[in-house]
Amino acid sequence: MRLDHGDALRYLGAGEQAPEELRLAVERTAAMLEESVQPSFVYRVFDLERRAEGMFLRGAELLLPGEMAQTMLADCSQAALLACTLGSRFDAMLLAEQARDMARAVILDACGSALVEAGCDEAERQIAARLPEYFLTDRFSPGYGDLPLELQRDICAVLDSRRRLGLHVTDSLLLNPVKSVTAVIGISERPQMARIRGCACCAMREHCTLRKGGNHCGL
Repeated sequence: MRLDHGDALRYLGAGEQAPEELRLAVERTAAMLEESVQPSFVYRVFDLERRAEGMFLRGAELLLPGEMAQTMLADCSQAALLACTLGSRFDAMLLAEQARDMARAVILDACGSALVEAGCDEAERQIAARLPEYFLTDRFSPGYGDLPLELQRDICAVLDSRRRLGLHVTDSLLLNPVKSVTAVIGISERPQMARIRGCACCAMREHCTLRKGGNHCGL
């Protein structure tokens, strides 16, 4: 699985005008990382039920409250829960690089973010192939918009991610290993044209270093 170099550059606060030296460093780091680590993921698809208090995933016995879930899943009959991680090996690589060279560690961290996103993209492709007559929404994660971050625990429990991926949620609601993602993807019988994207919907908008620098992550 290959990571998108452009995504890595955006995570670094750069973009199309990134200096050649940085581009080459990203290419080298990406190649090394892809040889060493690959994303692992698990997903499950559930029927969706609309309730007054939110969108309910039957079988998962999980309620997704708030306007974000209502909007993203408004036209959907099913939803997939997804967890994806680079695993503990990436954490060890990052710690070792931080001890040797912080500049290179920052590049490795950005490449790790891009690679876990590539894993999520591959999971979406598999879901789409499994359900060729349906259409997927954009994926959205706990902490995005008004979807509670606490849902990380529920999603990981439903997917049995600790046993299957070695992925768990810390007491502070962070995912461990660090390069991990949980997400919800709506599944509809009709094409999904409406998308909720951008900094205004992101729970990290007040603390995001990319936004403070005038950039964005591409989401």
